[in-house]
Amino acid sequence: MRPDTPNTFHKGSHSPERAVDFIRCSYLGLDSHPLVVAGALEAIEAQRSLHWSSDRTYLGFNLLEQLEDTLSEMFCAHAILFSSLLLANFAAMSILASGRLTGGRKPIVVFDCLPYGSLFLCRPLFGDEPRAGTIVHNDLDALERLCRHNPAVAYVCDDIYSEAGHSRLTELRRLQERYGLFLHISDAHGISILGRQGEGLARSQFPKVLGDRTSIAGSLAEGFGSYGGMLMVGTSDHEALFPRFSTMGGFSEPPNLTAVGAALGSCKIHRSAELGERQRQLAQRIDLFDRHLATAEQGNSLPIRTITVGTKANATKVARRLLEKRFYTAVTFFPTLGNGTAGIRVSITSDHDPSDIEQLCDGILEAVPEMTGKPYPLR
Repeated sequence: MRPDTPNTFHKGSHSPERAVDFIRCSYLGLDSHPLVVAGALEAIEAQRSLHWSSDRTYLGFNLLEQLEDTLSEMFCAHAILFSSLLLANFAAMSILASGRLTGGRKPIVVFDCLPYGSLFLCRPLFGDEPRAGTIVHNDLDALERLCRHNPAVAYVCDDIYSEAGHSRLTELRRLQERYGLFLHISDAHGISILGRQGEGLARSQFPKVLGDRTSIAGSLAEGFGSYGGMLMVGTSDHEALFPRFSTMGGFSEPPNLTAVGAALGSCKIHRSAELGERQRQLAQRIDLFDRHLATAEQGNSLPIRTITVGTKANATKVARRLLEKRFYTAVTFFPTLGNGTAGIRVSITSDHDPSDIEQLCDGILEAVPEMTGKPYPLR
């Protein structure tokens, strides 16, 4: 399968038929925006290189620093660049475990049990460390009990969960104010699609000054339209810890110049009225889908919808039938869904034609009973 135009691709080298892509995560269509593409090309032309094979604490491209400064200004935080969201989360976990983000006191680190993939991979870093654990999803009563009896607690979570709604950010902030709870929040899908300048759900829920008890990792590879990840911290002291104590952003790990240039191009869009127009268009597309088809995510602002259909075999059959109808969707199963449960995942973008969304919903309502023997439940 190869891309054709945004949201379409050719189904195979032997077939000219096009299919509509409902799997890509460029929710605002910025990955093919002229300013983003031009930014990547201009960066290469200006520096005549793709990547600097040196630890950036010694030498680096000035465009990298320019992008960090621009993101810091846009999101009112100290932004640190990484080549992926995974590395941003890894860097945060390594510094957090040391106690340097919590006043020199090693915290009890508590993971929500339903994190995004990059956070899920960070959990084994702690091994059998007794000061790390996991709690039931959004169980803030258990978290508060830990806060009452321990002087330093850090909670690690997503802001938006694909399968289980949002983190309870208002209550988490209340625990933070009462007990000094440290919050590390990963924002894989909210960057760009939410917030006046695309700062995402988590950052928009905090005061203008982020403070010294919060870090937020964000992806530049989904809604932002570029590539890489960033970490937002609230103080210059915390910012200074990462080049000194973390290797995740040094050596060969910073984003390459195409990613940096593309991100600088995206920043121009984020600082213009066009961002709000694309956000509103995306919200309209999500609402259109929700009016045609009920899902557990119905009514939330995340442009991902999951249609649960029972077994993995059933989900695969439904996905194949949808592809025959020219709609390309993804099959999802454990650990994203509960063990033994599978479904069809749909990613909605501002570029999708409304008629394609309506036809996809009709196709799902036809395919699910045909492939599973059970009607799709409507609310």
